[in-house]
Amino acid sequence: MLLYPSRGIVDAWAALGNCGWDYETLAPYLRKFAKVHPPPQAARDVVGLTYHDESLANGDGPIQISYGQGYGPTNKAWMETFADLGLEVGSDPRNGKALGAFQNAASIDPASKTRSYAASAFYASEVASRPNLVVLTETAVTKVLFDRTGENPIATGVEVLTKDGQKKEIAASVEVILAAGALQSPQLLELSGVGRGALLEELGIPLVVDNPNVGENMQDHAIVCQSFEVKDGIPSADVLRDPAVLGALLAMYQASRDGPLGQNTISVAYVPVVDGSGILSAEAKKSLFAPYEPMLTAPGTQAVRSLLESPDEPAFQYLLFPSQITISDRPASMADYIVPTMPENYITVMTILNHPFSRGSVHISSSNATELPTWDPAYNSNPLDLELLSRAVQFVERIVDPSTPFGAVLKEGGKRVPDIRADDLEQAKEIVRQREISVFHVSGSCAMLPRGNGGVVDENLCVYGVKGLRVVDASVFPLEPSGNIQSMVYAVAERAADLIKEKRRAENKY
Repeated sequence: MLLYPSRGIVDAWAALGNCGWDYETLAPYLRKFAKVHPPPQAARDVVGLTYHDESLANGDGPIQISYGQGYGPTNKAWMETFADLGLEVGSDPRNGKALGAFQNAASIDPASKTRSYAASAFYASEVASRPNLVVLTETAVTKVLFDRTGENPIATGVEVLTKDGQKKEIAASVEVILAAGALQSPQLLELSGVGRGALLEELGIPLVVDNPNVGENMQDHAIVCQSFEVKDGIPSADVLRDPAVLGALLAMYQASRDGPLGQNTISVAYVPVVDGSGILSAEAKKSLFAPYEPMLTAPGTQAVRSLLESPDEPAFQYLLFPSQITISDRPASMADYIVPTMPENYITVMTILNHPFSRGSVHISSSNATELPTWDPAYNSNPLDLELLSRAVQFVERIVDPSTPFGAVLKEGGKRVPDIRADDLEQAKEIVRQREISVFHVSGSCAMLPRGNGGVVDENLCVYGVKGLRVVDASVFPLEPSGNIQSMVYAVAERAADLIKEKRRAENKY
């Protein structure tokens, strides 16, 4: 799935002290990485897509973006229902101003029907042949190396561990750039001596820079899944439980790339703050926030509150998933999260909190680089998140009501998972407690903020307190973007590339 952030959230990044990271500056980078293919006529015939703006498809980058063509009655009913609820999308969601239901594109090459991603798209043969690029596989960075003889430590290279257990050092001629992600970039900083002094001392790691912000400010989109039994004859991906059906579709995909296995047909909706009665008024939101005022004093949480107070900001994201989702408390693997356990056919409404108030953390618990860090997402540690997400779950009852077009595709008196109606707030909270999981959009753990406000990197993505070290990945996000974070990860990388080139040209190192 490829979704784009709202203008409000990107402008909030800039307002937190990051010059050059406002929406107008970042918008070209949100286009640059991708080539967007227009929706096929088969999709337009079912779900309209009249809002699709061809003028936004001007990046011509290596990531291939396309729309599916296998939309069906549930997608059509989804669009009609949100329109009836006053949430018909008025413009292309890629422009940062969308509210309402729409069909999202996906990073799928429409020619090969395969995933288009950084490794396959950017690491093309002409790139792989460049003399200044060497890719080491089966090699893990264990720490950044520093020259500490001067006033400020200078990153001089990295230590790596090879697949046969050897440690080697690789020197950097200009600078070191970390792009290990929101879970492991802070891990590498701490292993290198950049982090909370007390933690590093406890683990016997020599302190290079005492910055307790490393590994903090972590954010993630929490998701709640509710599955509803569909009427006979309504398409559901639960039919893939039948080995014969799955085998036939797999054979079709392998032979001609046709069929549902090579496309995305998930429908989306961006919605402001809602509850079971509909869209909340400004006064209702003010009353909702009032009891939590003492927990909303930090610049980041103040920014989130301002976003949610706007009637144009998508506070929630709803997804229409084509099969049942049964959440396991202790899954043996990620696949166990969505293995169908009920015999009937279902579709699922997913509810996502776009702008969480809660902040988690990730830290090392050992000086051994091969040991994974400890991640605490701290969902609902700010109780306002539970209040908001529960109200969004209440709104699902309006979506699935039998009087709506979407409710009409569901079986009358059919089963639901979990078997709880969100008719009141407490029941909605129980659904959240039972079904809330990560949607794996982890970000923010090396935040781009002023150091005194929780920052690890500055607006040029340079790590505070040292020279020659940057971080370029989702860990630098000061606030979690609305929607899936894929587009923002690429945009930040493209913007970082320009910042790096500008500096090297200025220093005659390019």
